[in-house]
Amino acid sequence: MAASPAVPPTPGASLARLVEIMDRLLAPDGCPWDREQTLATLRPFLVEETYEVLDALERGHVGDHREELGDLLMQIVFQAALRRAEGAFAIDDVVAEICDKLVRRHPHVFGAPGDSDAKTSAEVLTQWEQIKAQEKAAKAAKAARTLGGVMPGLPALARAQKLGDKAGRVGFDWGGWQGSLAKVREEVDEVAEVAPTAGPAAHHEIGDLLFAVVNLARKLGVDAESALHDASRRFTQRFEYIEDRLGEAGRRPADSNLEEMDALWNAAKAAGVGVRG
Repeated sequence: MAASPAVPPTPGASLARLVEIMDRLLAPDGCPWDREQTLATLRPFLVEETYEVLDALERGHVGDHREELGDLLMQIVFQAALRRAEGAFAIDDVVAEICDKLVRRHPHVFGAPGDSDAKTSAEVLTQWEQIKAQEKAAKAAKAARTLGGVMPGLPALARAQKLGDKAGRVGFDWGGWQGSLAKVREEVDEVAEVAPTAGPAAHHEIGDLLFAVVNLARKLGVDAESALHDASRRFTQRFEYIEDRLGEAGRRPADSNLEEMDALWNAAKAAGVGVRG
């Protein structure tokens, strides 16, 4: 009699093992370091793991992407375990809430016939925003403030872009990109005024300048977070070009000077270093 074919595991079934491992680490006789962590101490790790996922995607490395997604998932399970210890919620509540949200916001997939006429991506996006707005309207405390739904824990550039967008929807915005560009120039002048003394005033004005630049990016349809990420990548690759050219002569950047390195930078730029293919 032929053996029955093996039944492949249900996708997601292994999440239970990760939860069990996390519980073991947090047990009284578990890991001392893990047991010392709090939601506050875990915040930087959550941000770091998120950016490591993005880095793996940037490099197109499938194995690293898998590993970094695991590290990020561990942070989610870790935080949920700490909340469960407080009696607030558990990982199952997290999963249930996102499942309910996805079903609720996809009536064209999960709803009854006639619940939704959305067929294109644009129609689905409009429907999603409408349902989201209805959900937020039910939360009176948050709905009372125009900017109340923008989470303080977002990366600074992403948060600034969302704040500008929400304020713009109620009319607190320049009419076009030209007005936003003029505001950037105004903020540059204000930075120049305080630059000789630096200190708290410089902190304040640099913040205003960055916020103005993010608003200009929004007007031009540019995601500020991604734009700065790509600029950092270009900077890294072009600086490495400088290091490589100097290295061919047995030298390092510390052995060079700004004039020479700037010339090499321009050569890297002319060669298209850092520009996506």
